[in-house]
Amino acid sequence: MLGFRILLVAILAIVVGYTIVVIGNHGMGLFPIFFGDILAMGWPGQFNLDFLGFLVLSGTWMAWRNNFSGVGLALGLAAPFGGVPLLTVYLLYLS
Repeated sequence: MLGFRILLVAILAIVVGYTIVVIGNHGMGLFPIFFGDILAMGWPGQFNLDFLGFLVLSGTWMAWRNNFSGVGLALGLAAPFGGVPLLTVYLLYLS
């Protein structure tokens, strides 16, 4: 379990650090780029669509794991926007 927790913290730190640099260099314009790439039907869009599927599955799993309670539904709705940082923190909490 310790190895898993170390992996979660490493992923969280890397993604948050990378995100801070990207926001500093490019601003907060994620959504037009993300969905624009999907609409362009190229490899970046394919990756984004695949990733969006993972985010939706992550949110569905969080909601299911919490028996679709109020907290579970809130987590499920937050997951596509919180991404890896939310999932890693949630898994650290569970572990």
